[in-house]
Amino acid sequence: MKVSSIRALRGPNLWSRHTAIEAIVSCGETGSLVETRGFMTRLRDRFPQIDLLQPAFQPEAGIMAHALGRAALGLQTQAGCPVIFSKTTRTLEAGVYQVIVEYSEESVGRLAIEFALTLCRAAIEDTFFDIADAVGRLHERYEEIRFGPSTGAIVRAAVARDIPFRRLTDGSMVQFGWGSRQRRIQAAETGRTSLVAESIAQDKELTRTLLSNAGIPIAAGRPVASAEDAWIAACEIGGPVVVKPRDGNQGRGVGVNLTSREQVDAAYAVAAEISDEVLVERCVPGNDYRMLVVGNKLIAAARRDPPQVVGDGMHSISQLVEQINSDPRRGEGHANALTKIYFDEITVAQLATKGLAPESVPSRGERVVLRNNANLSTGGTATDVTDDVHPELAARVEAAARMVGLDICGVDIVCDSVSNPLEEHGAVIEINAVPGLRMHLQPSFGTGRAIGEAIIANMFKDGDDARIPVVAVTGTNGKTTTVRLIANILECQGMRVGMTSTDGVYVEGQRIDTGDCSGPKSAKKVLLHPDVDAAVFETARGGLLREGLGFDCCQVAVVTNIGGGDHLGLSHVNTVEDLTAVKRIVVQNVTPGTGVAVLNAADPLVASMAAHCPGSVTFFARDPRNPVIVKHRVRGKRVIYLDGDSIVASEAGVEHRLTLAGIPLTQNGAIVFQIENAMAATGAGWALGLDWEVIRAGLAGFVSDTQTAPGRFNLFSHRGATLIADYGHNADAIRALVLAIDKMPAKRRSVVISGAGDRRDEDIRQQTKILGDAFDEVVLYQDKCQRGRADGEVLSLLRQGLKNAKRARDVKEIRGEFVAIDTAFANLQAGELCLILIDQVDEALGYITQRVVAG
Repeated sequence: MKVSSIRALRGPNLWSRHTAIEAIVSCGETGSLVETRGFMTRLRDRFPQIDLLQPAFQPEAGIMAHALGRAALGLQTQAGCPVIFSKTTRTLEAGVYQVIVEYSEESVGRLAIEFALTLCRAAIEDTFFDIADAVGRLHERYEEIRFGPSTGAIVRAAVARDIPFRRLTDGSMVQFGWGSRQRRIQAAETGRTSLVAESIAQDKELTRTLLSNAGIPIAAGRPVASAEDAWIAACEIGGPVVVKPRDGNQGRGVGVNLTSREQVDAAYAVAAEISDEVLVERCVPGNDYRMLVVGNKLIAAARRDPPQVVGDGMHSISQLVEQINSDPRRGEGHANALTKIYFDEITVAQLATKGLAPESVPSRGERVVLRNNANLSTGGTATDVTDDVHPELAARVEAAARMVGLDICGVDIVCDSVSNPLEEHGAVIEINAVPGLRMHLQPSFGTGRAIGEAIIANMFKDGDDARIPVVAVTGTNGKTTTVRLIANILECQGMRVGMTSTDGVYVEGQRIDTGDCSGPKSAKKVLLHPDVDAAVFETARGGLLREGLGFDCCQVAVVTNIGGGDHLGLSHVNTVEDLTAVKRIVVQNVTPGTGVAVLNAADPLVASMAAHCPGSVTFFARDPRNPVIVKHRVRGKRVIYLDGDSIVASEAGVEHRLTLAGIPLTQNGAIVFQIENAMAATGAGWALGLDWEVIRAGLAGFVSDTQTAPGRFNLFSHRGATLIADYGHNADAIRALVLAIDKMPAKRRSVVISGAGDRRDEDIRQQTKILGDAFDEVVLYQDKCQRGRADGEVLSLLRQGLKNAKRARDVKEIRGEFVAIDTAFANLQAGELCLILIDQVDEALGYITQRVVAG
């Protein structure tokens, strides 16, 4: 068994909507039934839980490949990952399978595949496999990289409201929403959190001053400059005091209930290690409470109790702590509901005040408090008291949050009970920016609160899903032009448009990235951009197979057509049915209920996608008698067709007409494939609910030149001859070009063409077979990249396609695209037409423009 390639499908994909790992697995012959049963038995011996997974083993999928997938899924499940999906399929290569396994964290999924492969090999070879170690390491990795409780709760609340999210770092930085409607968080800090407010909260003395000026009860105290000064301040205050860093957090360096000079000196030394400035405050008697305020409203309250043990007369304090730390809810840092209790100098000092040490054995029932502060980060516990908070106390807490200016705020108070007003018996001790949420989400005792929901509600109004309109365009030909048409329509609506295509990424008409940008990474760049109000994505086969979609769903999916000879034989896509399944991904992922698929009714493969659309469907075709159009129209549903010199959009008997004369791209209807592109764009604008005048303006204002649509039927005039530059690179595109050129008068026609080496032999030959019947002269050229072909191999295939040409009599072979263009220019006469099928779009267009200008 060998894994030849692994890739992560990070969005909805050919197999499911789940993120998944896809592995190409080569397996030898499984052998006899006895050998197969032996493998299965040894596999179950090493991983008994694999039998608990469904569906059961499927021999037709390949026993070992199927076992690999189920093992990888099962290992993740045992490690605590929320995954449920796996699938194994045969390829056309003997013994080669595609194994797809869902993941929740990519690095965990990849590691699970590695362990599953080792497990299967151990079962084959009857060697040892340490299942506990594998699950343990997967669990450790999962705990290390998954969202912590606070961030996880906010993300889950967003998902529940159908707000898309994207993790921006390995930590807690998350973006919610797309484009201009996005918001970002980092744990309990949002994009609306004021840096000034955070600075105020960090400065405990300034916070005390502001709260005091607002009439909010605080603990008396002052800053101190030395241990001597700290003791003087303690004496001034009288009674127990608190010593803490002026800008500390999470209870670090805080000494509580200090009465002797020795205690104050020791606490000052600890606080001074954390901050250059130290505060001494009156120690307010009572319980320690954390109040959480979101959007100036009290959302949750918890009583925090310091870490403590209860003696049994047999075990030492350190042994009792070990017992408490064995609670599975306790862990390192903030990922778990509770934090483990640790001995440090503060804990030892606290025990010493009672004449105890870690080795001391407390009597049965004796309660030993290990620290004076009750922070969860130092091992404390929390009890929810939200329902007990007095309205006047809640008002004081909310006023404290407003005074500091934080949108999410943790207010620490000490009082006997939250059931009474704060003025009677307590004080605000501290204001916390970026407060921990886990004590409210998963309190040690009491009811967990909907904190994530409150934060999301404060960031986004009711009904706001933070999405911008997204249009995904796929198909074989016409994608780029259709994308640009739709973008132009949206710009006429006054929207700032982000667009991806095979020639770059554009935001507000400015190209921010170059090259083939028709994949998911480019789509994600647009959705990250804060200046994008609507997005239009060219969505090519390669990106769909390589990584899936760059978004979870789109408002509109457009499918132009399915070509029979483009990219077949690559990435296990061997038939047009396979290709259709890939292109169909965008249709399957339109927004359920409200989304729209705009489909070419004249292409049966595209029309069949309607059955897979979770939203509604708009069909388009030039022929109004097309059976799909007729049936859909009779039902009162949306159709777009050609009637004379107009494109007609019809729904329930209501028609909107757009004259071809008003769509320059079609050249008064002479260019058939541009009519279809205009229809597709019209359907997208209609689906987005745009006004018909906006759609008309968008179509009328679009001119297909080298700037707006590079490589898409770009027309040039040179010494009385016509040149057309186009990126057409498959048989269907070439047929469409020939059909358009047939309507353009010319004394003589020539064509310049190369071929992509990663196409099938028959697909390369088919291109020149079509051109040989339509052109007098054919200039064949070999471009820079042969894509795995031997030198001259593509030229040979192109020439083979011309073997029985009906028209072409003059055939030349050239090395280099620009040399081929020069050859075409050299022979071009007035009244003639030359089609140049370019490969390097920007470079070739630049060169052609240079030649035309030179005259």
